[in-house]
Amino acid sequence: MPSRHARHAALALLVVLASHMAASTPQAMAQDAMAQDAMAQEATADDDARPYCTEDAMIVFDASGSMAGNTVQGLFSDKSRIGEVRAALTEVLPNATRFRKIGLITYGPGPYQQCNVRLNFPPEPNAGQRILRVVNAINPAGKTPLVTAVVAAAKVLDHKTAPGTIVLLTDGEETCGGEPCELGKLLKAKSRQITVHVVGYQLRSFRWTGAQSFLDTKCLAEETGGLYITANNRQELIEAFRKTLGCPMMSAAPRGALR
Repeated sequence: MPSRHARHAALALLVVLASHMAASTPQAMAQDAMAQDAMAQEATADDDARPYCTEDAMIVFDASGSMAGNTVQGLFSDKSRIGEVRAALTEVLPNATRFRKIGLITYGPGPYQQCNVRLNFPPEPNAGQRILRVVNAINPAGKTPLVTAVVAAAKVLDHKTAPGTIVLLTDGEETCGGEPCELGKLLKAKSRQITVHVVGYQLRSFRWTGAQSFLDTKCLAEETGGLYITANNRQELIEAFRKTLGCPMMSAAPRGALR
């Protein structure tokens, strides 16, 4: 049987040949339509054959006050930090959530001067639009209790009995007394297999964020076998989210398995 690539090439050639025939010829129009339909079916078959993630994921989203700032520290810019993150997630989530159950935790907004963490919802299939509705509506405010937020995500994923992935977005350091590195060591010791990826967004733009804050969040990722990725613009955010929300562990579950 010809390979899938060979079938694609043959179908593409058929489309080209059909397009060079007289457009007014009913036979040419029919051949063109048939070829395009066949290629569409092949693309659908590719999607159907793609395996699903075996691990659920939680996005831990930084909506603290600093995310309201612009992307050029100290200079005027009409691009806000949270706006660039929203744009990156809009690019990545439609595909990522087709093949993985994803949930959302946000931290920052809430009662004044409190360390606010909110479980928006646990992992669910096709969650892209729901995640975007939350992050598009949120107004950045408050502190950065990233350790408490990651602990909450680990509990949602039932970390003691099941594997899972946490993607932590942060643009600053822990400001509520938590110790990210110690949390990483604890999760490594107590969890079945929880991986924490850290996406650090424009961390170097803040003078009060010292070297220790980088080391602490990097340690959290490394202790759990995760990635520590720094991003300074929208494209780098897109690449970071694609890497961390992708599927390193997969199964051949049927499409209906996530519905």
